[in-house]
Amino acid sequence: MHPVLFEIFGEPFPSYFGALLLGFVVCTWLSARLGEARGIERSIMYDIGFFSLVLALIGSRLFHVLFDGFFLDYVNLCLAPEKVVWPFDASRCAAEGGRYDLVAGTCHPAERDCFAWANLFSGGLTYYGGLFLAAPFALYYLKRRGVPALRGIDTIAFALPLGVAFGRLGCFLAGCCFGAPFDGGIVFPPYSPASEAQAYEGLIPGWESPSLPVHPTQLYELLGCLAIFAYLMLYRFQRVRFEGQVSLESVGLYAVLRFILEFFRADARGEYFGLSTSQWLGLLLIVGGVYFYRKLRAAGEDHQAPGSSPQRRGENEKSEVENA
Repeated sequence: MHPVLFEIFGEPFPSYFGALLLGFVVCTWLSARLGEARGIERSIMYDIGFFSLVLALIGSRLFHVLFDGFFLDYVNLCLAPEKVVWPFDASRCAAEGGRYDLVAGTCHPAERDCFAWANLFSGGLTYYGGLFLAAPFALYYLKRRGVPALRGIDTIAFALPLGVAFGRLGCFLAGCCFGAPFDGGIVFPPYSPASEAQAYEGLIPGWESPSLPVHPTQLYELLGCLAIFAYLMLYRFQRVRFEGQVSLESVGLYAVLRFILEFFRADARGEYFGLSTSQWLGLLLIVGGVYFYRKLRAAGEDHQAPGSSPQRRGENEKSEVENA
């Protein structure tokens, strides 16, 4: 773990946020280069990248607050901080600015905080929340600038898995999004999110103890996202059959990956009827993706120009990727 990247005027700058911003810069640059090769102005892609980042941060934070199981905690932090329990011992409680109850042996926030829910630096961002808010804006902006929407979205979506990979690297450095106990896994240090959760469940003596070995689910997802990105970049863009195919496969493959990995995670992230919030959203995306895949594929075949073949279109896409 390395949760703090550096300090700015005495304030810590989280490694997670640093990895997220680095991923944004790299993915926006790649999309802009590919967009230019496909006849889309770089400035359009940069505009979409900037505003999508802002909207994605808002959406991902709101989804975390509303659906990851922490909504009541944020409400209590504002209205009744004595109902919020931090798993700290007395010394750690004092260091964190909390109030320790000697009778109950529990630590509570010393003051109300009605804006904790909006603190992006405290962690708690969900990929799907960001996607659901940023994607409609990108579609709107592309149409407004006269860019074929599906062509523009494909140019952005191929880089999304790479951006998620950067995000999961940040998760690993922060210690969040950890997996279930596993003998051959990774041990996180004392006062890590994994130690907090395991202490709360009674698996270890306290948060001051190292965690039990856990599945490094952050690294699993990082590697899976890199594989999806490589597939889209090196294979799919060379064999595109219809516009929108790259976007649907990018989101669909990630949804499948995430659905599987959720079974190995142990962090609190909301659960409904035996499945996590992300799994339900993933199922929605998979079902919707299959429907639109068939619809767009049929439309692409109906409008295929005489003498044009999927192989020829794939050669054109390959040339665009190489030029980018």
